[in-house]
Amino acid sequence: MDFKALLHFLEALSHNNHKEWMDRHRTTYHTLRNDFIAWLDRLDTILAAEDPEYYPTPGRIGINRINNNLMFHPDRPVYKDHFGAGLDKAPGTADFYIEVGLSQPMLAGGVWRPSPERLRRVRGAIDYDGEVLQAILEKPSFKKTFGTLYPDGPLSRMPKGYEADHPHAALLKHKTFAVVRPLSRNEILAPGFEELILQTYREMLPFRRYLNRALEVET
Repeated sequence: MDFKALLHFLEALSHNNHKEWMDRHRTTYHTLRNDFIAWLDRLDTILAAEDPEYYPTPGRIGINRINNNLMFHPDRPVYKDHFGAGLDKAPGTADFYIEVGLSQPMLAGGVWRPSPERLRRVRGAIDYDGEVLQAILEKPSFKKTFGTLYPDGPLSRMPKGYEADHPHAALLKHKTFAVVRPLSRNEILAPGFEELILQTYREMLPFRRYLNRALEVET
């Protein structure tokens, strides 16, 4: 995958973010998109060999649309400034997300703003054995890679049904259970980019497995 060409295309698109420009460069876009899908297929194979519980996700299934949803976000540009995809993407689980682009390139994973039912399941797991999740989050290599849980406006008060002095009160207040490893341009363009992705996937795996076990439990 020629990531340098991909980033150059996205830079040009960001300065000409309208359908007319995209129409003139649609052949280039489709070439890059097809190359990105083929690269995702390669990653899919690499990650599947790493994790026996991996859910095969072909690149054409994992890749996200480059168009912004203007019906719900009319203030956004017509096109995104990145190529993004979810892998290990079993329905209703915490997937592994890759974003290669300009403003916020990243490797991420977890559960982003889950439905009330799914959030209830995660909080139920934390109530039962939150110390397991806490240990995962406090592992030095995990903290070095991801920092803390993504700060998506946690609750100021405890969710209904939980006491204020709960031993895992801080975790229970979260509405999103996800972690992010930002990427630099140099990392994306480096020969070891795939190895960096694999190392990040390994480090994140216990966190995602905890969430997936929680999401399987009926409440």
